[in-house]
Amino acid sequence: MMGDSAGKVLLLDDDEFVLRSLRRLLSASGYYVTVYQSARAFLASDDLDTADCIILDLGLPDSDGFRVQEALAAAGGSQSIVFLTGRGDIPASVRAMKAGAVDFLTKPVEADTLLAAVGVAHQRARSRREMETRKASVVKRLDSLTTRETQVMHLVVAGLLNKQIAADLGTVEKTIKVHRGRMMAKLGVRTVADLVRLVAVAEPPRGDIGPKSNYDLTGP
Repeated sequence: MMGDSAGKVLLLDDDEFVLRSLRRLLSASGYYVTVYQSARAFLASDDLDTADCIILDLGLPDSDGFRVQEALAAAGGSQSIVFLTGRGDIPASVRAMKAGAVDFLTKPVEADTLLAAVGVAHQRARSRREMETRKASVVKRLDSLTTRETQVMHLVVAGLLNKQIAADLGTVEKTIKVHRGRMMAKLGVRTVADLVRLVAVAEPPRGDIGPKSNYDLTGP
């Protein structure tokens, strides 16, 4: 399985032999690879913002893989994680997968097995980034609406007819038709079904996760 030449993989492991071996394998498969032996140096790297896949060891000199995984998640990272460790067990693998890891592999690992996991991780990361880009575009369009157009949009999505919306907002149906037409044009949709799907893309955020570079091992 050949990797996409645009795919960036980060390796975090304290074993130099493992890093050299994996770097050769992944580079030969078309991936751009950067290696780290320290969790703190890794989390402070600008590479995190553009990485697709992270291959992560559990045992690190200044942290452990789970804390790194938690730090990435807390910072809102879109990277996909593949754990590769020499001391894995079932509880550890369950914990990693529940937290969103693509795979949990043990050393030594077959080349085909690792490349397959990295390929899945790369595709998941790309899909997430595409969704984030689409969401940002939708949010920008929603932000272009006036307050009244936004009110009309929500009521249309809720299934109300123009005359019902007019009664709800204390105005006349003709005015609602004008606002509705402008709203639909700004959002680039023609049908209510298209509008509903568009609004669903821009789900409210779960909270402020801070800047993407704010990767922290210390927790809140």
